[in-house]
Amino acid sequence: MAKTLALYLHEMETTHAIDPRLTGLINHLAETCKEISFKVSQGALAGILGSAGSENVQGETQKKLDIIANEIMCRACTESGFVSAVASEEMDHALQVPADAEIGPYLVLFDPLDGSSNIDINVSIGTIFSILPAGTPHRDVKDEEFLQSGRHQLAAGYVIYGPQTQLVLTLGLGVMMFTLDIATGNFYQTAQNVVIDESTKEFAINCSNMRHWEAPVQRYVTELLAGKTGVRQKDFNMRWVAAMVAEVHRILNRGGIFMYPKDHRDPSKPGKLRLMYEANPMSWLIEQAHGKATNGHENILDIEPTGLHQRVAVFLGAKEEVELVTSYHQ
Repeated sequence: MAKTLALYLHEMETTHAIDPRLTGLINHLAETCKEISFKVSQGALAGILGSAGSENVQGETQKKLDIIANEIMCRACTESGFVSAVASEEMDHALQVPADAEIGPYLVLFDPLDGSSNIDINVSIGTIFSILPAGTPHRDVKDEEFLQSGRHQLAAGYVIYGPQTQLVLTLGLGVMMFTLDIATGNFYQTAQNVVIDESTKEFAINCSNMRHWEAPVQRYVTELLAGKTGVRQKDFNMRWVAAMVAEVHRILNRGGIFMYPKDHRDPSKPGKLRLMYEANPMSWLIEQAHGKATNGHENILDIEPTGLHQRVAVFLGAKEEVELVTSYHQ
């Protein structure tokens, strides 16, 4: 039988001196995501599909499950005893640990339910998380304390709620995948040291926005679409699930490149995706799997954040393709 997540994390403590408080936090997040997975699986049966009639800090309409998942994650993290504060894509500012709860040396950022547009149509969605150092455990954490580049991450991953519920994790020691066994309630390791092929014939982008893209992206995608008759001299397949979790999960399993570029509809925004909640944790996973991630100009993990809800363009996946589309921006 494959090893459990708990056993894997215990081995990381003994063989790589990973802090037991960090592994404890990851175990806690895994348990929390099992609760979210159950909520997602109930869907219409529990009356939790559809819009909540409210907007998040991004000005986006919230689904009922967005709010439910955010509440579950916030409660679990702040009551865990492992964190000093948490930040969520769904909240304006950092959330403090209650005065009667213990604090720990970590900061957790998360997108509680990535792919909200897919909730009501039963397509894969997920929870993305990133763990940063908080230094000495303390209260009254300021938003600015979360503004650390992706290189400072101590752990990152996501849980995808699809035909199976899977946890994908990195501690900076490769990418590991765990699948939830609903019979035992355990996450069992089902893939280890995941590696992305440097080349690919598959790309993911929302082509309906093509007229809004900057010239380098238009050039790159036009070349892909030209196939064997074009300069690339090979045919490419296009995929688009409209959930970053699902797109990254596909790339980690079979390769490809995912792109969400800047466009001209709102020149004030450098991209759609959030650096702290989505781009940083996903970019670290991709890099740990021997892929690459840039914003078209520099490695995403090297970007010094300036705001908790900062947006960024994203090109990630197969190294050869990411390097090529990035070179077109130079």
